[in-house]
Amino acid sequence: MTALLPADGDTIAAIATAAGAGGIGIIRLSGPDSQRIATALASRELRPRHAHFTALRARNGDKLDDAVVVYYPGPASFTGEDVVELQCHGSSVLLQMILRECLHRGARQAQAGEFSQRAFLNGKIDLLQAEAIADLIASGSEAAARGALRSLDGEFSQHVNDLLRELIDLRVFVEAAIDFPEEEIDFIADSDVGARLHKLAATVANTLQAARRGRVLRDGMKLVIAGEPNAGKSSLLNRLAEAEAAIVTDLPGTTRDVLREQITLNGIPLHVVDTAGLREASDAVEREGVRRARAEIASADRILLVIDDSDPHSGERGSALLADPVTSAANSVPVTIVRNKCDLSGRAPGIGRQGENTEIVLSARTGAGLDLLREHLLECAGFATTGGTDFTARQRHIVALEETAQHLEAAQGQLATSASAELLAEDLRYAQDSLGSITGRYTSDDLLGEIFASFCIGK
Repeated sequence: MTALLPADGDTIAAIATAAGAGGIGIIRLSGPDSQRIATALASRELRPRHAHFTALRARNGDKLDDAVVVYYPGPASFTGEDVVELQCHGSSVLLQMILRECLHRGARQAQAGEFSQRAFLNGKIDLLQAEAIADLIASGSEAAARGALRSLDGEFSQHVNDLLRELIDLRVFVEAAIDFPEEEIDFIADSDVGARLHKLAATVANTLQAARRGRVLRDGMKLVIAGEPNAGKSSLLNRLAEAEAAIVTDLPGTTRDVLREQITLNGIPLHVVDTAGLREASDAVEREGVRRARAEIASADRILLVIDDSDPHSGERGSALLADPVTSAANSVPVTIVRNKCDLSGRAPGIGRQGENTEIVLSARTGAGLDLLREHLLECAGFATTGGTDFTARQRHIVALEETAQHLEAAQGQLATSASAELLAEDLRYAQDSLGSITGRYTSDDLLGEIFASFCIGK
């Protein structure tokens, strides 16, 4: 999408319901000609915010369908413009015929996300709420739907706007000191700027933590199950998926390719990937499986490194796998060590630490210790067993909050070293710009086009 501002006199139309047959289908119009086009289709005057049951007719007088027509005059509408909804029977062919008639009467086909884009540009919603519309439509779990609805209701926006107000107030205070160059350092140092900066940075850190949970709620967490052949990786996948997703045999190297399962854990989507056993492969097929396994590991949010606890030499080989650059902390992918087959080793299920990594002893065959793993994964995602999140979030929100935190840290450094008020004010300005990009107050046109182009047609 390239155009960000609707042209004068531009009216858009699109089918707003999902493709396929259904009981009801909706066509939405937005723009100055919406009422005229709908009045011509319905052959009657439309009262604002009244449901009119009427026949829709083509320009030659042929009846198209019986429909319920509702007219919402701007600015009190979703987009802030005149909006009409035509609620018709849900035949895809019928909806296309009616849409074509709207286009013939002067509307144009809406682009992806253009209705939400107009709502944003007309100040009806902010960018966070616009993105929440798409997230709500695409939500894959009840928890994700509830989180997206909270974002749509403005909970995330409220967090960001409160932070912006505090940051702007602090900027105003600091920049006022610049008007007194001979006293600026003493004036700032003797004030509560340091305490306000510290409080602001702490609040940003808390919001960032909540946004990270919200990103997991929206996108899910990618878990890659890795380890030696015959360590029980596929059995662990089956246990987590609660289904026979992978073939399990006593033969090492049974899994040759990547297996993927989507599961939900307390409302949190997990993308679980089972991989081929990591070893020096003897044939071309297995070598390709190992190569793909390493590629999946590099893109994981967390690695579940499975070790056969019944093998007396497993500890040495586990240490070797941890030292491998692909599975080590040097790759910036956190690792959880899963000591499987405790039913054979005689060790009791439990959770502990091995160096910097969490270690869980369990049995994928009997299920002993699986609850410990599930609780651990929820903690890794930022959720307690009974916890939740206030809103969904996207990766760009996390990046913006991280940048905000970095600029606030730099501002604290300027204050601590008694640097000039100008440099302190500049760091605060950068922090404000980063924070404002979340809601769209300081967002480039290119980014807006990219965001709305990812929406479905009709939203």
